[in-house]
Amino acid sequence: MPKKFTEEFKKDAVALVTAGSSQRQVCADLGISKSALRTWVQDARFASAGMKPADDQQRKEMAGALRRIRELEQENEVLCRAAAYLSQVHITPPKWGTRSSKSLLPPTPRFGCRWR
Repeated sequence: MPKKFTEEFKKDAVALVTAGSSQRQVCADLGISKSALRTWVQDARFASAGMKPADDQQRKEMAGALRRIRELEQENEVLCRAAAYLSQVHITPPKWGTRSSKSLLPPTPRFGCRWR
């Protein structure tokens, strides 16, 4: 039969992991199983994101959703940095030549390509 732990004990264990201790070390120090601590840490992450899992299936779905959110946030950060870099690069406009002074627009490209 599994041991019953108080909510305060669980919060203290999660706080140790959040503070930087390894899960293995916290489990050894407190005498708890790795799976129990992993579940508590995951539940704490869900709670901080405003989610509360009802069963294991929902827990897995929420973990996947949080993982995907982190990936998208990282991709967004990369794209923002790339946009900032590209906005600083000086791009010189192409030289259109001086053959035709009738039109201020560049010559029409061939094969249906557009420059703008």
